[in-house]
Amino acid sequence: MKGYRLTILRHGRTRANDEGIYIGRTDLPLTEEGKDELRDLYESHDYPRVERVYSSPLERAVQSAEILFPHREIVEIEDLQELDLGAFEGCSAKELAQLDSYKKWLKGGLDNPPPNGESLRNMMVRCYTALNSIILDMMKEDITNAGVMTHSGILMNMMSCFGLPKFKPMEFACPMGHGYQVLVTAQMWQQSYCFEIMQKVPEYDAVGYSDSGEPEFDTDEIFTP
Repeated sequence: MKGYRLTILRHGRTRANDEGIYIGRTDLPLTEEGKDELRDLYESHDYPRVERVYSSPLERAVQSAEILFPHREIVEIEDLQELDLGAFEGCSAKELAQLDSYKKWLKGGLDNPPPNGESLRNMMVRCYTALNSIILDMMKEDITNAGVMTHSGILMNMMSCFGLPKFKPMEFACPMGHGYQVLVTAQMWQQSYCFEIMQKVPEYDAVGYSDSGEPEFDTDEIFTP
């Protein structure tokens, strides 16, 4: 049975990462340092060859796709956007620490969104919708290798919800420009909505990498289904 390989990656560094603030839908570009980091990764590591790239429409993701998958068609997928953080957008954990709404949000839960923001349940539905549209498009166009450029929250929950073997979302935390290659067949997706986790891309140390507050999010509870 034909297999379809997806290389799912986290975008590069933005000003928000350097400043330690939460961003979801804010459309920040990569910093120059972030672009250089991805170029260095591309030059020093072997990334899988892909026929098409599916990307979040946010600028930081599209720019990352252009660097790590040069000269490849990029198809923007709205549902690959990061979690909508509502009232917490653009704030640091220190700024929010005393707010009851922030304390409540950190307790986690599928239906516990930030004020005016998006719930985890809705984000998980988006993860399914995005994957389903990507996989169906690959089957229709006979594409066997594709890239997916998205955000840390989407990547971790996508891997945790649909990947085999099973791990908690934070166990899929990874450096910028890194991610995982997965394999799916029509039967696996149609019967179980799952894919097989094949390998890290590019190779790096243990699952569970944390870059000390630099990701868009930094609490285990936020990503626990």
